[in-house]
Amino acid sequence: MTPQRLTLITLGVADLARSKAFYGALGWTPTREIPGEVVFYQINGMALGFFGLGPLAKDQGRPDAKLGTGAMTLAQNSNTENEVDAAYTAAIAAGATPLKAPEKVFWGGYSGYYADPDGHVWEVAHNPFWPLNEDGSLTLPPE
Repeated sequence: MTPQRLTLITLGVADLARSKAFYGALGWTPTREIPGEVVFYQINGMALGFFGLGPLAKDQGRPDAKLGTGAMTLAQNSNTENEVDAAYTAAIAAGATPLKAPEKVFWGGYSGYYADPDGHVWEVAHNPFWPLNEDGSLTLPPE
């Protein structure tokens, strides 16, 4: 098994029901959940989980930690600029905070940013140099 892999991303959230409603408005369907504790979504060979902030800190062995957000970006690439615009618009309509409207960017693509209700930053992008697989996953092309 390769050590260069990622199987699960877990984000701490202040209100699990609010996060579940937000991502549900974007068309996400939970795969597994422990009601009121944690919810998991299957996404292209890995999973994304949402866990209450307090329980997550406790699970990490640091129950008094103040967990933060915004120091990383989650990205969702699309095949076209129109798909980027549609994803951004849907997120804002679902309650996301707009950070940067989609626009052409210096590296030759098109992207924008929003924050989910807990401040987790998402980039929606079209990278013409990184074509997506049929299932929407990304395999970086050779240089």
